[in-house]
Amino acid sequence: MPALAKICGLSTPETVDVAVSNGAGHIGLMFFAPSPRNLAFGQASALAARIPDHVGRVGVFVDPDDALVDAAIAAGNLSTLQLHKVTPARAAALRNRTGLDIWATVAVRTRADLNSARAFDGAADRILYDAKTPEGSALPGGMGVRFDWALLDGFRHPLPWALSGGLDATNVGEAIAQTRATLVDVSSGVETALGIKDMDKIAAFLKACAAS
Repeated sequence: MPALAKICGLSTPETVDVAVSNGAGHIGLMFFAPSPRNLAFGQASALAARIPDHVGRVGVFVDPDDALVDAAIAAGNLSTLQLHKVTPARAAALRNRTGLDIWATVAVRTRADLNSARAFDGAADRILYDAKTPEGSALPGGMGVRFDWALLDGFRHPLPWALSGGLDATNVGEAIAQTRATLVDVSSGVETALGIKDMDKIAAFLKACAAS
């Protein structure tokens, strides 16, 4: 069965439409002010209205407070919260309070980094393995950095999981074949510049996933 794909950080109706029409399983809506992909609530609402119910609406957050989460859920009609830089206790609290699926991000550079995934067992519904960004980076992801996929070899995943970090149409097939990921996540790999999505790149990425 082909891997599902999440296209993250979309900000225009056209890119949402091309992602949906080409089979994206999830659309990521960013709620993090320092990001060039950040959405105002009105933008999020307009984009969410274009996303059919069979496609997941994933709100992407970095250590958010309750007020931001609540406003984003209402604006984006979210089905999932993707959380960066949160503790397992915080993830569990948001899961209990919102009743939504929780994806907890684990930043990876070394094999030892994978071990933190185990702490989210019972606190999250899915782990998103993403490349650890350089020290001092303003953004926790979406920078085109990838980690060594071989680090996942033989690792016993505590939860369903997804692969992120440095993926694009040219390497996602290899990534899926090597890691056996059933869900992959892309942001900068379908952009022409930071925060600027390319419709042809989105379509090509999804075509590569469908062929996996």
